[in-house]
Amino acid sequence: MPIYEKRLPETAFRNLTPHKVVALVEKALGRPCTNLCRPLNSYINRVYELQADNDSRFIAKFYRPRRWSKQALHDEHDFLLELQNEEIPVVAPLVLQDGETLSGYDDMYFAVFPKKGGRSYDEYNDDQWLEIGRLLGRIHMVGVRQKSKDRIVMKPDSSMAGQVDYLLGRKFIPPHLIGQFKDITGQIIEVISSLFAEVEMIRIHGDCHFANLLYRPDESFYIVDFDDMAIGPPVQDFWMLLPGYMRESMAEIEIFLEGYETFRAFDRRTLNLIEPLRAMRYVHYIAWCAHQVAEDGFSHVAPDFGTVPYWQREINDLREQFERIRSSSL
Repeated sequence: MPIYEKRLPETAFRNLTPHKVVALVEKALGRPCTNLCRPLNSYINRVYELQADNDSRFIAKFYRPRRWSKQALHDEHDFLLELQNEEIPVVAPLVLQDGETLSGYDDMYFAVFPKKGGRSYDEYNDDQWLEIGRLLGRIHMVGVRQKSKDRIVMKPDSSMAGQVDYLLGRKFIPPHLIGQFKDITGQIIEVISSLFAEVEMIRIHGDCHFANLLYRPDESFYIVDFDDMAIGPPVQDFWMLLPGYMRESMAEIEIFLEGYETFRAFDRRTLNLIEPLRAMRYVHYIAWCAHQVAEDGFSHVAPDFGTVPYWQREINDLREQFERIRSSSL
């Protein structure tokens, strides 16, 4: 059994009834809605599909309290609006009746987005790799223009170290495995930190995987869900799309970069960050699950979180990835 104490589900959204959601969105938009209020899947936030009286559909996103500051949410929205102004295919928040993109209720914030449907692919052809390269090249052209004020900076000795400290500071890890987890994460941070020393850090999507790229017939790919927008190396925004490890994906990387460099130069030395970033992703994902457990009492995506087998599996994965990093550096 997990060693953390089981609790009742998080009550941050306890007053968020369908009637309340519709009323809040109507007030924010300054227009009536129908009674449609369809909850959509979201592990962290609360997301609903609504319908205006003219049949247009909206997505209302209620952000989990204390996950992001108000400034961090504005960083996300400002970036999306800049991208939209450049006619880059993203789904930006609607400007509300008060001229803002963010509204509040109790101790949470919410935003309203136009509904944009589409499908995702788990494998791309050569033309699609070119298109995705061009899309991310254009996004990074905008991302480099200014810095965010309150977003995580993706560096091992700051973001990853902070996540490790959070995990070690709570009773998530079985006592006899704490030393092993601390040892392997410490080794990874020590080895990879120098690789990030002179790397360009810009505003990026931060969580660009298959599910966040939507294909719409006769349109380009749309990139969605900027929740994890960060300051980080541009390579972070495409390595999760690759079909395998870096050495197995060089053909896809070359086609992607051909499209990317149509709009922006790419520092190919930063391809060496792919495997270190994968290790950082492992820890980020563990910490993400831990935050769910701390707030809700359980994790939807890791039901066995906190058990001895769970932590042994994660520690083994980190050790294997560390060996991969060391062998690739040789």
